[in-house]
Amino acid sequence: MKHTIQIKLLSDATFGIGDGVAGLVDQEVEHDRETGLPFVRGRTVKGLLVEACADILYGLGSNGEVWHSVAADLFGTPGSREDNDAKMQVGDAVFPHDLQQAIIYALHDKKQNKDGWLTSERILDSVTGIRRQTSVNAETDRPEDGSLRSMRVLMKDTTLISTLTFAQNATSKQLQLLAACCAAVQRGGTGRNRGRGRIQLVLNDETQQKTQLATFAQHVKGGKNE
Repeated sequence: MKHTIQIKLLSDATFGIGDGVAGLVDQEVEHDRETGLPFVRGRTVKGLLVEACADILYGLGSNGEVWHSVAADLFGTPGSREDNDAKMQVGDAVFPHDLQQAIIYALHDKKQNKDGWLTSERILDSVTGIRRQTSVNAETDRPEDGSLRSMRVLMKDTTLISTLTFAQNATSKQLQLLAACCAAVQRGGTGRNRGRGRIQLVLNDETQQKTQLATFAQHVKGGKNE
């Protein structure tokens, strides 16, 4: 069965590449050069899940012993050898495949784009915005000189999809823990401590996520660690 994670942006968010574009933004979002569509690297998505998983395992305490091995199967262990690598690979979070294909077709179709008006830059601008912020001097309550910064953001209500690949069929416990990790992730990207980057992660769909979470909660409350 194919498993996915939907990343829904509840506020503007920046998953940047660390570099900017001279004269435009100090921090650019990562995006596909052909289509202009932004994406979030799989390792970034995995990092959010791993961070959430660590918090969950810590909170479970002694009740979480069995879940430590489940987490190791999902995400691998730091410094592990090849035979202990993660059994789940997290793909880049991207716009829906049909939309990508439609944009590629429109970009290259001479009838639809005969004047060359549609470009990857225009597509990027259509799904993102630019936000500016500055640091304020605590003593003078005035902006700090030279502190104005701009960053491109993915717009609120955007949904990206990451495809999960398992070495073997995912077990029920793996899906339960993964659903719990998704539910625990609330923010991501640059500026998440300054009001940006509120996100919601959903495993497959909301119905399946709720089912997996309910089963996970039952196992934890019942101490079913066998």
